[in-house]
Parts: sequence; C-alpha cells; structure tokens
Amino acid sequence: MLKIAIVAGSNRSNSQTAKVARFIRQTLHQRFALPLDDIAVIDLGSYPLPLWPADDVGPWGMFEKQLTRADALVILSPEYHGMASPAIKNFFLYASKTQLAHKPAMLTGVSAGVGGAYPISELRASSYKNCRLCYIPEHLIVRGVEQVMNMPEPVSEDDRRVRARLEYNLDVLLRYAEALKPVRAQIDMSDPAFANGM
Repeated sequence: MLKIAIVAGSNRSNSQTAKVARFIRQTLHQRFALPLDDIAVIDLGSYPLPLWPADDVGPWGMFEKQLTRADALVILSPEYHGMASPAIKNFFLYASKTQLAHKPAMLTGVSAGVGGAYPISELRASSYKNCRLCYIPEHLIVRGVEQVMNMPEPVSEDDRRVRARLEYNLDVLLRYAEALKPVRAQIDMSDPAFANGM
C-alpha cells in the first residue's frame, strides 16, 4: 500500500492551506481507499521549523520519519506577495535526498484571490535540486480558497471543478508513485561525488 506525505507550507496556524491539506487527505482516503494511517499531514504553521540552520531543529525528527516513509508527496504553498511561503522554502533547506530522492510530488498553490500560480513556478525552479524530488507535470491551484473545499459536497461550479481536478491529479500522482518505487530501489545514492544536484 502506498504512503503519502502532504506538506502544508503556510506560516500560519489554522490556515486555509492546512484546510486544503486535510481535504486532500480525506480525498485520498475516500476516493482512492488509502488508509488514513498511511497519509501524513505535515502542517508547518502548527509545527513550525526553526529558521535553518538551527541547533534545535524542533519537529524535524518527526517530519523526517514521515517523509522517509512516504512513496509520494503533495507540497502546498500559499502565495505570499507573489512568492512561495517562507515556511515551505525553509522546509526544503531541511529536506534532503535521504527523505525525498526520486519520489513523485504534486505541487499545489493556494490563494484567497485569483493568484496561486507563482509558488508553483518558484518551487519547480528552486526546491528540488539537492533533495532530488520529482515534480509531476500536473499541479493544482486553489483560488478563492475560503469558498471551496469546505463541505462534503461542492457548493459552486468553482468548488466542483477544483475537486474534479484534484482527483485527476491524485490519480496521476499515485500512478507515478507505483512506477517510481522500483526505480528508487535501483539507484545508488551513496556516491559522495554526486551528493548534490547540479
């Protein structure tokens, strides 16, 4: 059975990003029959990581175990001033190839308005190099986040559309997860000459 880690990259506790992360967890459980115990939500707003580098790494030990166990990830970032959140960028300073190499991940941008695209572009460009995370071509942008993903059933056309896109994307992500499992087992990650990406 596949194991998934969902990283809610908001700096705020009780954030809309964390709400979307919990909705994704429920969707994986209800629509794709994954056990809830196999779907971890890492909420960086409720359990913030200290600014890297730090002597006390806070909850990283718990996160590290969840990430190492995962076969695939969903990475969520709210859009702050046209950028990915500081919390998710800081997360990628902690994360390494030990936890994330050659695992598929789906990016999700979150916006209270009509934005949300910039975190996708920024994270695709700058977050995968040393940890070797593999972003799938599909991503999700949740616009008008306060009005969607709140009730068991959609309440508007926008809500219905974003839920349908989420289910499509998760199906793709899970197929990548199955396909990359044997690939990871065959890659030698121990060569110190290639410890970092180029």
